[in-house]
Amino acid sequence: MRIKKKLSESQLSPVWAVAWNIILVYITYVLARIVYLGENWTLLAGALDGGMSNLVKGGWMFDTSAIIYTNLLWIVLILFPLHVKENAVYHRVCRWVFVVVNALALIINLCDAVYFPFTMRRTTSTVFGEFSHEGNLGSIFATELLHHWYLVLMAIIVIYGMWKLYLVPRVQARKLVWWKYDLTMLAAMIVVAPLCVAGMRGGFTTAVRPITVSNAAQYVKRPTDAALVLNTPFSLLRTIGKDVFHNPGYYTDEQQLTAIYTPLHTPADSVVMRKRNVVILIVESFGREYIGAYNRDLENGRYKGYTPCIDSLIEKSVTFRYSYCNGRKSIDGMPSILSSIPMFVEPFFLTPASMNHVSGIADLLNGEGYQTAFFHGAQNGSMGFQAFAQATGFQRYYGRTEFNADERFGGDKDFDGTWAIWDEPFLQYYCAKMSEMREPFMTAVFTASSHHPFVIPKQYENRFEPGPLEIHRCIRYTDMALGRFFATASRQPWFKNTIFVLTSDHTNMSNHAEYQTDLGGFCSPIIIYDASGELQPGVQDKVAQQIDILPTVMGLLGYRNPYVAFGIDVLQTPAADTWAVNYLNGVYQYVKYGLVLQWDGSKTVGLYALDDRLMKNNLVGKRTEQAAMEREVKAIIQQYMNRMMQDRLVPEK
Repeated sequence: MRIKKKLSESQLSPVWAVAWNIILVYITYVLARIVYLGENWTLLAGALDGGMSNLVKGGWMFDTSAIIYTNLLWIVLILFPLHVKENAVYHRVCRWVFVVVNALALIINLCDAVYFPFTMRRTTSTVFGEFSHEGNLGSIFATELLHHWYLVLMAIIVIYGMWKLYLVPRVQARKLVWWKYDLTMLAAMIVVAPLCVAGMRGGFTTAVRPITVSNAAQYVKRPTDAALVLNTPFSLLRTIGKDVFHNPGYYTDEQQLTAIYTPLHTPADSVVMRKRNVVILIVESFGREYIGAYNRDLENGRYKGYTPCIDSLIEKSVTFRYSYCNGRKSIDGMPSILSSIPMFVEPFFLTPASMNHVSGIADLLNGEGYQTAFFHGAQNGSMGFQAFAQATGFQRYYGRTEFNADERFGGDKDFDGTWAIWDEPFLQYYCAKMSEMREPFMTAVFTASSHHPFVIPKQYENRFEPGPLEIHRCIRYTDMALGRFFATASRQPWFKNTIFVLTSDHTNMSNHAEYQTDLGGFCSPIIIYDASGELQPGVQDKVAQQIDILPTVMGLLGYRNPYVAFGIDVLQTPAADTWAVNYLNGVYQYVKYGLVLQWDGSKTVGLYALDDRLMKNNLVGKRTEQAAMEREVKAIIQQYMNRMMQDRLVPEK
């Protein structure tokens, strides 16, 4: 290329090298974003409705920041060495630094394009803690490379292109006046330095704070679409070592704050404790979309779902018209369900607040003479569940190790080859172990089979038909396993004295538009089944969420002592006062009064009617309930942040 050759031989060739090669990096980021959109078209296509200009503007800003952060060393190496102009070895090293760094950035972006459907956001630095206890990541990664071979091919081609198109500065020493050249490079450094600082911060003026992940929300209409504006290297870099918690300062008067919202629950003196067993089933990826009983109106009434066993259970249970999870990852679900702690900003037990004094259903019931145990069929320690179970008071933990040691079930023949023991045998083991426990007991199980890579036991491959999505056959299998669990449990002497709660840790893949919205991605079932028949079955016209499970169970048992829980006893709360909250890409979503409000930390960016299932009609400024919702969500956020910072997750003595 003649232009490239002329630039490389110019006396300003180091400057031209920086400009030329940085343009190459911008091109790789644009290509990665196009792939990101293509891989997740059904989830992100709506971002284009808001116009390309905002997407381009936001993408340019975040890409610039990431590119400068990751290439700053290379820029200095090119411009700073005033007396190594013709050192071939030095510039070969520079070339390798440039290509390796930007190849890693490209690969990270492409990998995150595949991971996005499971989290609905760009990956942050907490991912390293999330999977730190897993020993099977190599096999999972290898499997994904095969499934997405076209991304591997693209990465190879683009990285090779970066290497071939890289401009090497070739200053001819005999034509230079060295002191003039050195002064020119020094001037270039002086000019480039503030440009780099401005690029990393996101602007030139002193009033501009360094941009963070949450700034992406201003360029899109939906929080989900913020992932398209961001890039993964930026999300990783800007969240390393960052303090998640801060006092937002919405309220300066503690009494005013407490009057609006408090997570401290103080039962009435008249409450009488009823020591019934509690069984909580946390079912991997078991979103409401897959359950026929929740979706009688889908596909013009023809939709049957993939869960006949759970459909049958729902007929005997209490469910809620609007029910939501509080996070999008497995490590979000456990604190929400068992300790009534929602996921705000980052997963709770990947933050410093995980070292706080924390309680949960198990800890509260230990004091009432309960036996408590947590079950998870993965390798002991996986996902940090064992540590969290111990921290929140579970007396026993049963994992893959204990399952294999049990002569009735043991042996690794029931291991799925990737994550955990298959759901069917592990749920039977769960039932058997509960029959060995003294009543009253409280247990929780976290299933695993309805999880990527979405396989089922070979003996069932012909029994369960695939659905439109690869997860559907796994859902059918897990539903069968749950049906068998309840059939076995119903024959146990403890069954009639037991309250069962079934929910999912989070949602997963979707093929219906109403479940692909900002709120739709949080639609989880909350099913309360009272085996004694005392609790009247039916669908209650209320809003419910995972963090309501702890206080609702405490209400059913007549628990008498104060405790901290961010949710409410949904069964004892009037429908108009029930609510839910979750966090997505820098935006808090608050559901109440038949509306969902989207709050970015300083202002309302969206307000939608709950019956606007596709979230098309933004009602900001058009509903009188908006002011009350803003007041309440600010109080919830501030109580959460303050209590995390002040270690106040248990009642003060």
